[in-house]
Amino acid sequence: MNGRAFPAPRRAVLALGLTALPAAVLAQDSPAVAAAIRELAGDGPFEERGITLRLPPLAENGGQVPLTVQVDSPQTADRHVTAIHVFATRNPTPDVASFRLTPHVARAEVQTRIRLAEDQRVLVVAVLSDGTRRRAAADVRVGQGGCLS
Repeated sequence: MNGRAFPAPRRAVLALGLTALPAAVLAQDSPAVAAAIRELAGDGPFEERGITLRLPPLAENGGQVPLTVQVDSPQTADRHVTAIHVFATRNPTPDVASFRLTPHVARAEVQTRIRLAEDQRVLVVAVLSDGTRRRAAADVRVGQGGCLS
């Protein structure tokens, strides 16, 4: 922080970020989220490793939440990430972004800003050229929603 004191309402919002998210936010994927994942990434098991997902635990403005996804893969012709999909579990439309990659990309990393409607879990699915699917998740608190219904 830069030494400035936050006004009381902002401190209250920041304090909320330090508490646990409600159980409903942490629940398993809804049918809409599961269907969106199936549609974009196919069916089958996920590996819960090999993805670094960076986004703030507290997003003051849900209209501009910075997101970085890095997938551990050599990006060779034989084995590379072909797609990275981002899902927001409580947005009106769960599929937020999809990125297509080729072996010509030096590393499997994307950076963007996403919109989040409310406190929720953000899921990232990476699909590799051999059919392997990886998954990572992070919980985010949203001060002011950034989506319209």
